[in-house]
Amino acid sequence: MKLKGIFPPMITPFKENGEVDYEAFVYNIKKWSQTELEGLLVLGSNSETAFLREEEKLKLIELTAKHAPGKVIMCGTGMETAEETIELTNKAADLGADCALVLTPCFYDAAMKTPALAEYYTTVADHVKIPILVYNVPKFTHVNVAADLIAQLAKHPNIIGMKDSSGDMPQFATFKRVTKGEDFDVFVGTASALYPALTLGAAGGILALANCCPNECVEVYKKYRDKDYEGALETYQRIFPVNTAVTGTYGISGLKWASTLCGYRGGYVRKPLMEQSEKAKEEIKKILQEAEVLEM
Repeated sequence: MKLKGIFPPMITPFKENGEVDYEAFVYNIKKWSQTELEGLLVLGSNSETAFLREEEKLKLIELTAKHAPGKVIMCGTGMETAEETIELTNKAADLGADCALVLTPCFYDAAMKTPALAEYYTTVADHVKIPILVYNVPKFTHVNVAADLIAQLAKHPNIIGMKDSSGDMPQFATFKRVTKGEDFDVFVGTASALYPALTLGAAGGILALANCCPNECVEVYKKYRDKDYEGALETYQRIFPVNTAVTGTYGISGLKWASTLCGYRGGYVRKPLMEQSEKAKEEIKKILQEAEVLEM
């Protein structure tokens, strides 16, 4: 399975009472499905996956597969043990997921060195029904995968790629170098690094920004692919401040508000996350307008 292009780690809209708003979730899927996004990631970091019960996760997977025909369905299934990850991944496969994005185990972060992670990912890959990708997001996990691990895992026939959300471009370049010649796709996990990653051979991006600005993210990817490097750089620079705002400054609730402003149904965040203040909402709106994503 070869992957490419842009994927959003889909936001999970919640109602004010904290329940998952499945109707809003389906609305967003249908709207994203009308874009040129290559696929959709259900249960990513920006999906508030850590706050979801298993029955909620399974329903979200089922709805994504049902309402996004023609899109690649990627599913975040990483748990703290290989056994739990295998179980959830195979349930996701049965519900229609095409591949799984597997987070590094992280509770015992100091112990998560290359030998432990190699055994974990190999065990998972050997026992699941769909291909998997390694998910490296040290911002949340405090675990940063090593190049020697990726070089080893890239040789496994059922480990087809990785999402690197570190934002470290020298490290990204190293991942590309050590997997050269392997059937292994390296995706960048933040829109702030999209253009540099494409110059280094990224297969595409799995980007929080693609929730609210899917067309602009796709535009950067397609223009670069078509060798319109100047055009790709121009779009990338224009939307860069939006990504800084929604993934750094304002967090998930900021991303949800930006998505709402852009015509999606962001809904509420699930506690203990907090909603944005009215002042912050106005600031986000202004950033979107200055990036020409919204009209003034």
